[in-house]
Amino acid sequence: MQSRRQFMRRAGLGGAAAAGATLSAPFVNAQSAPIKWRLQTYSGAPLGAHVIKPQIEAFNAAANGEMEIELYYADQLVPTSELFRALQNGTIDAVQSDDATMASPVDISVFGGYFPFNTRFSLDLPALFAYYGLNEIWEEAYGEVDNVKWLSAGAWDPLHIFTKDPIRSLADMKGKRVFGVPTAGKFLSRYGLIPVTVPWDDVEVALQTGELDGVAWCGFTEAYEVGWADVCNYALTNSVTGAWCGSYFANQKSWDAVPAHLQQLFMSTIDQSHYYRNVWYWGGEAKLRVEGEKMELTSIPSEEWAQVVADSSEFWDDIASSSPRSAKVVQAFKDYAAVMEKAGYPYR
Repeated sequence: MQSRRQFMRRAGLGGAAAAGATLSAPFVNAQSAPIKWRLQTYSGAPLGAHVIKPQIEAFNAAANGEMEIELYYADQLVPTSELFRALQNGTIDAVQSDDATMASPVDISVFGGYFPFNTRFSLDLPALFAYYGLNEIWEEAYGEVDNVKWLSAGAWDPLHIFTKDPIRSLADMKGKRVFGVPTAGKFLSRYGLIPVTVPWDDVEVALQTGELDGVAWCGFTEAYEVGWADVCNYALTNSVTGAWCGSYFANQKSWDAVPAHLQQLFMSTIDQSHYYRNVWYWGGEAKLRVEGEKMELTSIPSEEWAQVVADSSEFWDDIASSSPRSAKVVQAFKDYAAVMEKAGYPYR
């Protein structure tokens, strides 16, 4: 067996190096206290287990003790409608939400959540941000707001309407009180649907007590995952849009205090989250629409639904007239739709 001296020589540690290795003190990894963040998501815990928890767990593990993010679900620290203000003043360090639901004070907030017929599939949304200028538009808009940094947008599920009583025509929407996101709710209200706001965790009880007649908040995957499919009897197959648009935001001071390598780690795990959600929703929507047994499927006749699609063009133009930046977003939607139609299968 080789001696310790022979081993040191073979390793290139002979002479003074060997002596130094013999006499040096043990290495101590001195580490300061980890950076602590509090992040609140728009979603309740059952949904949050898919749309954000895997990302936060991955980040905390990879941060190796340098940083830890505490995850809070809908309304746990502040009401969802106050998320933006709480983020801006530093009550919380980061947020996952759509712009409209968290009441962002920017002219493009209307495009967060569900914007009628701007997408057909979930991949449409990241393509719009990457190739049609939406990344730059969002960065510009939030760059004008003090102490808030927009980080990234991603796609969620399509928008369907789930109700206790069936919807088989536009007339059947009239008077139905539904829990939903702001922009889609505003658009659908022209057909008599009544948007109602309640805390996320109270939706199921509100459906059971009759305070709500349905939800216009999500797709099939969420409706089954969070229990709404257990208290709704019907699912409308007509989709108002192909994907919910949600974003990650950070308090600017909190973000600036994070070292560059941990900023990159956070952005990389955000991309991981976007990927996870795309697969989870894409597979879940089809499977549950075909195999789900909790709700009866209904549809509005194509000739009636064509009127809804036509009305959305007017809605787009109204929003475009609200600000030059909104006009740029709407033009991006139009340009993208034209390219997809010309591309044909499998895009359209």
